[in-house]
Amino acid sequence: MKKYQTLLYYCYSYIAEAEQFAADHLKFCKSLNLVGRIIVADEGLNGTISGTPEACEAYMKAIHADERFAKTEFKIDDVEELSFLKMHCRYKSEIVHSGLRDTSIINPNERTGKHLEPVDFMKMKDDEDVVILDVRSNYEHNLGKFKNAVTLDIENFRDFPEQINQLAQYKDKKILTYCTGGIKCEKASALLLHHGFNDVYQLHGGIIKYGKEAGGKDFEGKCYVFDNRIAVDVNEVNPTVVSVCYNCGVTTPKMINCANPECNEHVTQCDACGEQLQGCCSEACTTNPRKRPYDGTGYYVKVPQPVAVKG
Repeated sequence: MKKYQTLLYYCYSYIAEAEQFAADHLKFCKSLNLVGRIIVADEGLNGTISGTPEACEAYMKAIHADERFAKTEFKIDDVEELSFLKMHCRYKSEIVHSGLRDTSIINPNERTGKHLEPVDFMKMKDDEDVVILDVRSNYEHNLGKFKNAVTLDIENFRDFPEQINQLAQYKDKKILTYCTGGIKCEKASALLLHHGFNDVYQLHGGIIKYGKEAGGKDFEGKCYVFDNRIAVDVNEVNPTVVSVCYNCGVTTPKMINCANPECNEHVTQCDACGEQLQGCCSEACTTNPRKRPYDGTGYYVKVPQPVAVKG
């Protein structure tokens, strides 16, 4: 049995005095010796946390006991090591940065794409009148994506609204959106409906839930995650590697952040190039005086300070 768990979750639900809630919630998480990253906004919660199974269970019970978050669905991974080093809980304007803050236009609690459970998504995805749409950023779908998925050239999810016109050719199709855990699809699918796409669906629970409940069939490559694991396996049915080294072009499933903190680019990089470039994405970045030491993982934290966990 693995020592720890990592929880991925979100919930769109209005939070009064959300900034104070974030401060109080941080204290609560620390009291359970949890580590992770939680974003709190007026519109809800978005988090990935890690801790002992007992601490994670206590956290989930507390969230579900709050009527605002009773519908929250947790994706649970058993892990050998904690997926973060510290605990952060911050107040922001949105729980996923999209620029879509006008609730009279986009409100996931009122109108969004039809939720498809993983098994139903798997059954529908290959139909002739279906388009599978990846709403994630370039570095995410470069690492892994569904077979035959349409991808967009976006650096961040906030660029998604500008790409709507490029999807006009698919207005007469069934649009099946997907992302890592489902949170981006709530707004992406709502925006598609707002722009006249009539038959819009979203993968409930995202890629992570699809891997757990449908074996990850036809998801090619790995799934990028926002913690120190960086990438996780999804497909247990017909796995393959689709990503290539940013530097030499050899097939590799490994993703890093550039060791130059002023660059910090997400790139796929093989071990040989990682050693040669000291974890940097280019020769130029190796000369930066602030370059971080490369330990082979390609993951960096702002304050490399371990957190003691009881037990």
